[in-house]
Amino acid sequence: MEEIRRNSPHAWLLAARPKTLTAAIIPVMIGTALAIADGRFQWLPALICFLFAGLMQIAANFINDLFDFKKGTDREDRLGPERACSQGWISPQAMTRGIGLTVVLACLVGSSLLFFAGWELLLVGAACVLFAFFYTTGPYPLSYNGWGDVLVLVFFGFVPVGGTYYVQALSWTPQVTMGAIICGLLIDTLLVVNNYRDRDADAQSGKRTVVVRFGEPFGRYLYLILGVAASLICLIFVVQGHRPAIVPILVYLPLHYVTWRKMVKIGSGKKLNSILGETSRNMLLMGILLSIALMWGI
Repeated sequence: MEEIRRNSPHAWLLAARPKTLTAAIIPVMIGTALAIADGRFQWLPALICFLFAGLMQIAANFINDLFDFKKGTDREDRLGPERACSQGWISPQAMTRGIGLTVVLACLVGSSLLFFAGWELLLVGAACVLFAFFYTTGPYPLSYNGWGDVLVLVFFGFVPVGGTYYVQALSWTPQVTMGAIICGLLIDTLLVVNNYRDRDADAQSGKRTVVVRFGEPFGRYLYLILGVAASLICLIFVVQGHRPAIVPILVYLPLHYVTWRKMVKIGSGKKLNSILGETSRNMLLMGILLSIALMWGI
């Protein structure tokens, strides 16, 4: 890999991990699609939600980068994508400032949503910021104690899908709940691949993810079940008479199964990073197709 100059713009771009923004974009996209389907679409709050979600994802990436480095989790034998602090691309002091700047910018952007909805958004925004830190830091870091999957369901499902819909429609519907669960399950497949790949290193570092707690077979089948469950929930839209929702299911399920088979065959090591890329592709395609299907109305 080419030499990265310390604290350079290129280093910050790598630390931001732009490929992970897929996970931030999909829930907002589905929340907006539901608002369009219900005739409640407002472009400005939708755009603000996209910006806030993206900034919070980058802030979370910075936080994880810094505090995993401080905990010694990002060792030389790391299997996942390289981290900025551990590689020396960004100094811990600069990363601390970067976290502060990104969080403040996200809060400023998010606070503009108060013009479209009530004060309760302050509580939601505060929870987003606090749990971005609690995920990796504090006396009881949640990701180190097996709570990562629950947090994904909440903060990549209910909060962004429901929040995006709410700031446009000022209401919540059963379809929003289904969309939120689908998003949470889809995006959790990405976390499961990470935890599946890192299970041995995590066990040595004291990071007790669900894959570490329950073993490799559990992680292997959890990945498969999450994608299947997300697809089955999509079937509810079809049963309700919204036939276009069958398309994302028919496209996603075979791709998800093929990726799962590849994951099982690889089993361990850096080659599982290719499964990370395929999983991201699969869930993005599912998110786009589901959003298009939903915009035909429910």
